[in-house]
Amino acid sequence: MKFIGVIPARYASSRFPAKPLVDLGGKTMIQRVYEQAKKAESLSRVIVATDDERIYQHVESFGGEVMMTSENHQSGTDRCAEVLRYVNTEQVLNDLDSNKNNLESYGFKPKRTRTTFDAVVNIQGDEPFINPAQINQVAEILRGGDFSIATLAKPIDNQAVIRDPNVVKVVFTKEGKALYFSRSPIPYLRNIPMTEWHLTGFFYKHIGLYAYRNAVLQTIAQLPQSPLEQTESLEQLRWLEADFKIGVGITDLETIGIDTPEDIEKVRHLFN
Repeated sequence: MKFIGVIPARYASSRFPAKPLVDLGGKTMIQRVYEQAKKAESLSRVIVATDDERIYQHVESFGGEVMMTSENHQSGTDRCAEVLRYVNTEQVLNDLDSNKNNLESYGFKPKRTRTTFDAVVNIQGDEPFINPAQINQVAEILRGGDFSIATLAKPIDNQAVIRDPNVVKVVFTKEGKALYFSRSPIPYLRNIPMTEWHLTGFFYKHIGLYAYRNAVLQTIAQLPQSPLEQTESLEQLRWLEADFKIGVGITDLETIGIDTPEDIEKVRHLFN
């Protein structure tokens, strides 16, 4: 199975405009994410997907690969789907151009059916500390199982994190199949005081890193928003409602996302 990594990067953001271009110790956020993703052995190629010329030019300036995508996408998932459609078609067309005469001389008529990349890893563009090992892990979950989508989760041992609605929680089967994602504490421990929930080992923080099979990604990108998705504002609930199997791997590695300008100050010392 051949993987491509895609880093969706928008300039417009209600909470943090121009976030991908913010300086973090001499490099922009998008450059740091890109360089970390390039270290992942599971990825044959890494592309930044943007809808903004400033980000496009910046990625080119540091030698990264970048693609301009539609302004109408509602999510990074949709942006990944566009990139995957393009790069697979691009390779097919290149193959046809280089082999057309040779193939036709033997009576073959080339068909545009070859898939260059079997799967894509959607890498968050606001996690400059993304560990390449996590990228490799989520790719391996998809490669080694019968899941349609793969993602990661980290055990929670902090009561405040369990109750934080900005932290998405996930529950899953013993085989690692996701059952539900929620901003609420899940599961609800009926016979245990809430002050002790963080000691039980029942709670997992969802890590927003995904790997998708090609055909699955193209399908879910066309699905309308679902009732549960709208209720919790979590697009992975759309996939569960559509009955796609999401594999969840356990990681002990923490991720640090940059959501607001205030978050920059919390991590700036890490780049000194």
